[in-house]
Amino acid sequence: MSSGPGTASAPAPGPHDSPPAPDSSASAAQPARKTSMFSSLKVRNYRLFFLGQVVSNIGTWMQRIAQDWLVLSLTGSSAAVGITTALQFLPMLLFGLYGGVLVDRLRKRPTLLVTQSSMSVTALALAVLTLTGQVQVWHVYVAAFAVGLATVVDNPARQSFVSELVGPRQLQNAVSLNSANFQSARLVGPAVAGLLITGVGTGYAFLFNGLSFMAPLAGLLLMRSRELLTVERAPRGKGQLREGVHYVTGRPELIWPIVLVGFVGTFAFNFPVYLSAFADHVFQAGAGAYSMFNTLMAVGSVVGALLAARRGTSRLRLLIAAALIFGALEIVAASAPTLWTFALLMVPLGLFGMTVNVTTNTSIQMSTDPAMRGRVMALYMMVFLGGSPVGAPIVGWVTDTYGARVGLAAGGAVAVLAAAVIGLILARVGNLRLSVGWHRGHPRVRFVPREQGEELAPAA
Repeated sequence: MSSGPGTASAPAPGPHDSPPAPDSSASAAQPARKTSMFSSLKVRNYRLFFLGQVVSNIGTWMQRIAQDWLVLSLTGSSAAVGITTALQFLPMLLFGLYGGVLVDRLRKRPTLLVTQSSMSVTALALAVLTLTGQVQVWHVYVAAFAVGLATVVDNPARQSFVSELVGPRQLQNAVSLNSANFQSARLVGPAVAGLLITGVGTGYAFLFNGLSFMAPLAGLLLMRSRELLTVERAPRGKGQLREGVHYVTGRPELIWPIVLVGFVGTFAFNFPVYLSAFADHVFQAGAGAYSMFNTLMAVGSVVGALLAARRGTSRLRLLIAAALIFGALEIVAASAPTLWTFALLMVPLGLFGMTVNVTTNTSIQMSTDPAMRGRVMALYMMVFLGGSPVGAPIVGWVTDTYGARVGLAAGGAVAVLAAAVIGLILARVGNLRLSVGWHRGHPRVRFVPREQGEELAPAA
């Protein structure tokens, strides 16, 4: 499909095309290249978008920490924290695909103005309830569910809007910088939230978050419409939801990464449950330690995002390797003997977790036709974030029943198993075989085409 002047996209493979190898993505077909780490910030509209998100993301992280700690304080239960997380992502699980259909039909900028405003109102309402001493746990549940409803449309709209801001050549860089932006805010937000919680209470964290949405709203209003790249919007019609699902399931380079992040997001990314339990029950260190864990994980996440911004390609073998290492690190962290050992492991956990996130996001966007991008990204976000309503109560129950260490180790084991199985599936789809040998005096393990396996395997 035509995407309008100034845009391009990887051509969508036809139903009879050969499935790609695990290294394939739209960008992997091109020669590997490195780019300037901040090249997409040269685009004025993206710069406004980026700066608005800096402020809003700090508020978002402050609310996440305050919300989790408020629920834990009101109930004393890790399962209740899991229920809060589940309610926030339940709408994505239930309505995520419908949100993608809407995003493909609607103009992205007006849509984001509505969704960002609604999330601001929700945060301000929770701030008033908390500051007046009227807050109850069901209020937090309702607020979490309301934010989840807004993200059904907001997430795919923001993800697909990036391509309208920068175009396909800068998409990898812009997606990576968005992730660096979000995780950089994680360095500030949890630290400030920890100070506010211990100093004046959780209500002020909610208040700051509500006011922080003024920044992205101002950025959206200041953008120049003529500089936005034109993308063909999907017309109203029947069967668009089914069309989006069929589009994804017919392409191995889309469906298997989405399946992988579904397992990882459902069981291994439930850090509100894991980290609050380790801070409170394992190390008895309170809200300060919970904020510190999140901050150190953010350090690793920022490094991972900036490294991704320098890469010119997004390969699926990198996704598989990062998911394997991420899961293994969770298993190691689960057995950490001291608070500081556990805290230091948050850095590599953040790095490899962010590599999984950015690699999946970029490879999916680059492999998707622009007219289908809203539905595809909605499916991706539905699986990645919508898995929490299933996973969070489960890991919360496991954590309460068997302890935080068992819960975290189980989440890591699921990630390792899923990455190994899907890696083998992608290798089989791409007609590859495992080659083990030596290269310049070092062992090397890689996948090579079956028909060339014996020729390419280095001699021992």
